[in-house]
Amino acid sequence: MDPEGRPWERQGREGSNGTGHPSEHITSLLVFSFLKHCTHCNFRNELEMLGRELPAVAYLEEEAEDLQTDGNRSSHFRLEGIAADSDSQDEVIHNIAMRLAQMGDEMESRVQPGLVQNLVMRFRNANLSEEDRRRDLAAALDQAMQDFPRDMEVEKTKLMLAMLLAKKVADHTPSLFREVFRTAVSFINQDLRAYVRNLGRNEVD
Repeated sequence: MDPEGRPWERQGREGSNGTGHPSEHITSLLVFSFLKHCTHCNFRNELEMLGRELPAVAYLEEEAEDLQTDGNRSSHFRLEGIAADSDSQDEVIHNIAMRLAQMGDEMESRVQPGLVQNLVMRFRNANLSEEDRRRDLAAALDQAMQDFPRDMEVEKTKLMLAMLLAKKVADHTPSLFREVFRTAVSFINQDLRAYVRNLGRNEVD
């Protein structure tokens, strides 16, 4: 399912196939990779199941097969502002996600357990809309930001913390994995899309 609850649509090699913005798939891969690099989680089965369904992850598996077959690596996604002949974009995304996951592992203890429990309770409410969940995640993020160092880059902290909160909710209640994954992708696309694009640019400069 995409960030708005619709079935995932596969993209072609040049980006969107007209059914959604390519940034949604890039962000999905970023969040997926972040969660994959997190340590000590209880949602490995859910993560693996989602990985078999996400177009972004499926394309990476195809790229790996292509590399083993003929030594060439194609680029299925266009990170805005990154040239098509730059370092492979899956590596760009994985590198960003890995560093953010490492930061999250180091700072996870700063997230108050009560904050996560309240977010879990909210996400358990099946009557909430995707917009409601996005607002709940944003409110929890704003509260959690108060416990993080002021000298850290604000947008980087928000990006890391949005995915870390998703990880904490899914770790607490694995059955909420898909809901919180979708909400994290939606939140990042709405609030931090430009920052993710700039991270990608900086990675290949």
